Amino acid sequence: MAKTLYVGNLPWATTPEDLSAAFSNHGQVISSRIIKDKETGRSRGFGFVEVADEDAEKMIAAMDGKEFNGRTLTVNEAKVRAE
Repeated sequence: MAKTLYVGNLPWATTPEDLSAAFSNHGQVISSRIIKDKETGRSRGFGFVEVADEDAEKMIAAMDGKEFNGRTLTVNEAKVRAE
């Protein structure tokens, strides 16, 4: 199983690869994505990292509040979006 983590307050220039690299130091990263504005194509400053279930809590503890390229990250388990 996998869990999805919300990562907020990302620097604008962050790529999905940057996100994967930062989180892979603390466990298995399955995928990552940066959310972009539909009209401008620019980062909206947050993204999601899909991680191995057993690594999720450890990654949240390690990365929440950590400085990443000059910004303090907000990391928690992503909430399921209501349809």
